Amino acid sequence: MRRRYSLNLVFNQIEINSVIIDSHYEKKHFHSMTDEIILKLVKQLDWIVMSPNIVKFPYYYFVQDRMLLNDKFYKLIWLLEDSESYIGVINAYRR
Repeated sequence: MRRRYSLNLVFNQIEINSVIIDSHYEKKHFHSMTDEIILKLVKQLDWIVMSPNIVKFPYYYFVQDRMLLNDKFYKLIWLLEDSESYIGVINAYRR
């Protein structure tokens, strides 16, 4: 199951207007992760420019391993789809 949220930010000079969160994180990380935490982490990507870790066209996969939020570190795994304006969160968990 995936949930879509409206969100405005710029990542890699691309205007992003929504985030789609996959429910995968709920299988193992439901005790320490929520959609609200993921949205706060995604907002930290605003105005960041970085290269993808993996490219499998039309998808560009990114991993941010040490995102800090409220004195806790998180790992965020997401993708961009070519010519689209959303971030797709594949997984997220506390480190």
